[in-house]
Amino acid sequence: MATALRNSTMTEAEWEARQQLAACYRVFDMLGWSEMIYNHITLKVPGEEGAFLINPFGLHFSEVKASNLVKIDIDGNKLDDSPYPVNRAGFVQHALFHRHLPDAHCIAHTHTTAGMAVASVEGGLRPTNFYACNFAGQIAYHDFEGVTVRDEEGERLLAHLGDMRVMLLRNHGILVMGRTVPEAFIKHWSLQRACEIQIATASMGAPITVPDEVVAVHQRDLHMAQVPGGPGAADFAAMVRLVDRTDKSWRE
Repeated sequence: MATALRNSTMTEAEWEARQQLAACYRVFDMLGWSEMIYNHITLKVPGEEGAFLINPFGLHFSEVKASNLVKIDIDGNKLDDSPYPVNRAGFVQHALFHRHLPDAHCIAHTHTTAGMAVASVEGGLRPTNFYACNFAGQIAYHDFEGVTVRDEEGERLLAHLGDMRVMLLRNHGILVMGRTVPEAFIKHWSLQRACEIQIATASMGAPITVPDEVVAVHQRDLHMAQVPGGPGAADFAAMVRLVDRTDKSWRE
């Protein structure tokens, strides 16, 4: 079925995008970032203006495959014959950013325990650990307005995001955007780690705040500790290899 779908209705570029996004869902699940059948990672379809891929509503992240991802436009219309519905809470928010932000090719939103916890305290993420220093001055916040199913919230989401591409939705969770799937993945991984460590530190006493001037040096030099190939490329590839050791069905 997957081969027929690939050969009859889509370009090679779309199939590659589907496989990469399906792999991302499996990596998120392997790392414990699934939330029942909810939450979303979306990816623009190469060469198709206004089209993006989203998970089929009703399936767990561990069930997502290249062939069962749903292709929709930014108005929520399905562009393929998928039998699955699309979660409005995912479509409304992601379509907004895909519509207005040309560089937001991949968008991930999760309800991890650590992400929701840090998003639910005054001050949000603080520069008190290595990973948190990555985001100092580079993270946006948006106040909780209830489940994100109303179009009118979009204007405020965009205003609060500004030129940032990482956001903590207060009392809600994590939102990250990347120019590629690996970039979105590594942003989410780093932010998740920052939140986990902040929670652990809070249980031990008063945290040590890193001075602004040290944060600036840290951010300046981060690129020297990264593997060549683009943000998150090597990290994401390593995680996909781990997924493949137990289940390669995402490729179908």
